[in-house]
Amino acid sequence: MKSSASIYLPALVILAINIHSESDAQEAPVPRPPAASLKHPSTLATKVDAAGFIHRWLLLEPIKVSGRLTESAVQESLQSESFPNQLSVMPHEGDTITVKDASLKWHAVDTIHYNVNLYHFAWALNKPTSNILVWAVTVVDAPKEMTGVRLAIGSNAASEWWLNDEHVISIYGDRQAVIDDGVSMRVTLHKGRNVIRAAIVNGGGATDFCTRFLDANDQPITGLSVLLPSQ
Repeated sequence: MKSSASIYLPALVILAINIHSESDAQEAPVPRPPAASLKHPSTLATKVDAAGFIHRWLLLEPIKVSGRLTESAVQESLQSESFPNQLSVMPHEGDTITVKDASLKWHAVDTIHYNVNLYHFAWALNKPTSNILVWAVTVVDAPKEMTGVRLAIGSNAASEWWLNDEHVISIYGDRQAVIDDGVSMRVTLHKGRNVIRAAIVNGGGATDFCTRFLDANDQPITGLSVLLPSQ
């Protein structure tokens, strides 16, 4: 006669296999619908909207950071979670980089609103939405040289901004993305292509940003085209 142990052992093995299989299935990422407020660009170039807001960006998948939003903490995140040439790289859609063993991809997006919803962006990709750093890059094509203009931004939460490789504006703290919350000193838009680069740090909850240029009279500039860096 078989012992009771030999009778139950196969059943226990099958049960263990089933539990392991169910665990693997639960760990697999569940596909999510596309970001509700973002779409993939369908043209080579687009225009800023009637209020001057820039809708087209290349966004890097979120980098995990502490989520602290003071000036020193944001600067620490930019240094400790850095990648090669992060302040000069001209990425292409689909390019990948590695940050501390994490492989992250660049995505081209057009926002259907005046602001870019980074929560929608990250959630749709099954990526973290809290305690994150997101890099954004775009190219603005000006029909002529424009002096005395300002880069006006808003972000939820902290952010750092560069124009043509020069740092021009920063805002810190746990804040909402208010239009023109941060405004740079007077700068020059060159005739032709100008590169805008931003790093947005979020602690928790919603996160987004908005960007436009103001002219010498602090009125929105509307005669600008927007390209992806690779175009």
